[in-house]
Amino acid sequence: MTTQTSTQQQASRALLAARGPMRPTKIEKAADPRKAIRRLIPYLAKYQAALALVLLLILLTTALDLLGPYLMGQAIDRYIGNKQLAGLAPMAALLLVVYVSNNAFAALSAWTMARVSQSALKDLRRDLFTHLQDLPLKFFDTHPTGELMSRLTNDIEAINQAVSQNVIAMLGSLLSLIGFVVAMFVLNFWLALASVIVVPIMVWFTDFIAKSTRRGFRDLQKSLGEMSGVMEESISGQRVVKAFRRNETAVENFRRVNAEVFKAGVFANTYAMMLMPLTNQLGNLFVIVLAGLGGWLALKGLVSVGVIATFISYAHGFVQPLRQLANIYNAIQAALAGAERVFEVIDTAPEPEDRVGAASLENLKGHVEFNDVDFSYEPGHPIIKKMTFEALPGQTVALVGPTGAGKTTITNLLTRFYDIDGGSICIDGHDLREVRRADLRRQLGLVLQDTFLFADTVMENIRYGRLEATDEEVIRAAKLADADHFIRQLPQGYQTVLSERAANLSQGQRQMLAIARAILADPGILILDEATSSVDTRTEARIQRALLKLMEGRTSFVIAHRLSTIREADQVLVIKDGEIIERGKYAELLAARGFFYQLYMSQFKGNAI
Repeated sequence: MTTQTSTQQQASRALLAARGPMRPTKIEKAADPRKAIRRLIPYLAKYQAALALVLLLILLTTALDLLGPYLMGQAIDRYIGNKQLAGLAPMAALLLVVYVSNNAFAALSAWTMARVSQSALKDLRRDLFTHLQDLPLKFFDTHPTGELMSRLTNDIEAINQAVSQNVIAMLGSLLSLIGFVVAMFVLNFWLALASVIVVPIMVWFTDFIAKSTRRGFRDLQKSLGEMSGVMEESISGQRVVKAFRRNETAVENFRRVNAEVFKAGVFANTYAMMLMPLTNQLGNLFVIVLAGLGGWLALKGLVSVGVIATFISYAHGFVQPLRQLANIYNAIQAALAGAERVFEVIDTAPEPEDRVGAASLENLKGHVEFNDVDFSYEPGHPIIKKMTFEALPGQTVALVGPTGAGKTTITNLLTRFYDIDGGSICIDGHDLREVRRADLRRQLGLVLQDTFLFADTVMENIRYGRLEATDEEVIRAAKLADADHFIRQLPQGYQTVLSERAANLSQGQRQMLAIARAILADPGILILDEATSSVDTRTEARIQRALLKLMEGRTSFVIAHRLSTIREADQVLVIKDGEIIERGKYAELLAARGFFYQLYMSQFKGNAI
């Protein structure tokens, strides 16, 4: 006769069995588990009352787990053995109340803990995502998007599983172990002593299996990460794969990494699956020893049959928490490792705070000065070298030069996505390092070659330039950008929802929406980075007309490879290897027959530079 296990134990076993050891989030061990726990505690501490209720409910379910087998033993000795059927019905009713109460308390504790864990993780996700918005652009340049998404999803989910499910199971298992040991020694010393002998054997065996399992799953996670990278590249690069007929190559790469995942998965799961059947055998051996010893003691008249039945029930209950703790161990370690990765991002230094007394940029005129500016992305590898130039208010400055010359870097410095190493950049006489970033960026408008549009309506994508803008202002900006006519031809007009990265629009249409967004923002300084390089000549002409409207009265910086688009620029800066090697008007530079002339000839006459 065995005791009924509590609801949270049953639920935990079912979840562990359903999830299995294949989850890649359950494979790493935290470098500093105590620190990870200390960082998680504040997120749970604000729910102390609910946690106290959970602990009380776990204590009650543990007590009821112990009470059930004891009442069974009493029923055997007092009523069944003595054939007193009259007292058996009340005892059965009492047992029913015990088990129903046990399940009710267990369900309530699981529900309460789920609410606590979800509330705490909501706060953790909020802190992580909020902090990501404050990190410098350099952080995103050095951390793949997939890795950051994994921290927001997989790592948070690993913490969720540990907190909402496994913490309750672990506390219940520990309390059950203690309760079973105490109860067994109270009932009979020799049977209890025989029972606890199994503990060091199971602990050693569990530790051995767990070490092999962790090693296998570490290899599995590495292989899974590589496979995810291959799949992501293949799916996102389908146009290139099909254009170059590399379907078989993509499949072959996937087969290779898939085979590695298979090999690592077989090794890891072999050890993981050994744990349950072998611990079951140890538990069965444990029951056999108790039955043999208990039978001998019963024949000697030292124990009753009811005590033996109680001990056998306790034996099942005693082995089960040990088995649960073995399964929970990896989940807890994975959660702590996930917490470390989450807090690693949260601990990354955000963009430096604005300096005390930083100036605001009001009534911007657009007078931009670069004075002996030096910059490098990596120390010792300068990208911009002693660069000096001036853009007067309302002027259009064209930046031209070969790929990698540093043109886009100049705009990154102007927007303070990166801070310079030396020299100064001033707007209206204010050093950018002495200006509030929010004020600076509010005065800057960007139209990039790779336009990013959100999976939202056309109206909201344009409104992103100024969130408080009315629908009428959005439509007016679209008309100025020459985008209104094609927007109204969309299925729902301005309320048409764009697909991911606006794949349901042409490149030219995406550029027009970006221009409309910039018009709505009404910036003082405009940055155009290859805004027309990916469109046909006819679309380019329309976009150019929209850009001219946008550039009116604004200081504008135009990066262009198509030199025909900068004929009317007030000054052209020719950049090579991070330095300005020529400057002047379009016609002047052509007449000088220098590097700019060579660029021109390479485009229009087919000559090499």
